[in-house]
Amino acid sequence: MPHIPSFPEARGIELSDKPLLDRLFRELEPRISEFSFANLFLFRVVHDYRLTMVGDAVVVLGKGYDGTPYFLPPLSGDIPAALARLWGEGLTLYGADDPFRERYLREVEAVEDRDNSDYLYLREELATLPGSRFHKKKNRVNYFSLRHSFTVEPYRDGHLEGALALLEEWRRVRAAQGDQVGGEVEGAAEALRLNRELGLEGVVVLVEGEVRGFALGERLNAETCVCHFEKADLFMDGIYQLVNREFARLLFTDCTYINREQDLGDLSLRQAKLSYQPVEMVRKYRVKGEG
Repeated sequence: MPHIPSFPEARGIELSDKPLLDRLFRELEPRISEFSFANLFLFRVVHDYRLTMVGDAVVVLGKGYDGTPYFLPPLSGDIPAALARLWGEGLTLYGADDPFRERYLREVEAVEDRDNSDYLYLREELATLPGSRFHKKKNRVNYFSLRHSFTVEPYRDGHLEGALALLEEWRRVRAAQGDQVGGEVEGAAEALRLNRELGLEGVVVLVEGEVRGFALGERLNAETCVCHFEKADLFMDGIYQLVNREFARLLFTDCTYINREQDLGDLSLRQAKLSYQPVEMVRKYRVKGEG
């Protein structure tokens, strides 16, 4: 196992950390989307993710988009002792879910962070879009299908160049609209390049032989997969609905749920995620430190 320094020292996350973190996550059966090796590795720059040992507890340190330091729920060891030490240093706990709150946070003030709650869906519903609740989604898929000759394939190395070109076009359009998407694009590009090393699976939508949409994800726990990235041609009406459906239809078919991560307070993204009828919001809480 690569050496992890003792707090307050810390080091960046490396590919060689995957066996250790995979083992810890398998034991935890996590529900929050942050708790996978691929997510931590791909957003290690954006959130300055670092590993440290607090006593015998493995802890991930990070920073919010505004630069505020925090730590994720400890992954092992004496968790109450690690919490007390980190809070005593003035650090904020981020990402505690309801089971963690019930077990460890009964005597502290835990504030729900709605903007970072994960959206949980029934995989079968996203794969089949049944009934009147999904009528509009099915109409968008049909609209696209009637206007384009397309194929859907599992993501593989041969799709890399086309997927990166689509990603760059997506970045260019979003940047022209004034959106800050650099970190997300860098993470998605690295995911496309390192999909095998990171244990990611994906689907691509090809229109006239060119990649016009893709989605990448992985297993989060025994009954849940997580979709980390979903990108498509912003000018092809209905393709996002198709990519969403095909990810659910073709991948992780033994999973009951799909975690589609948070909306980060973006109201249009929140509306879109709610329109897919989540069966649960995986709530996350923050607890401020004493410093």
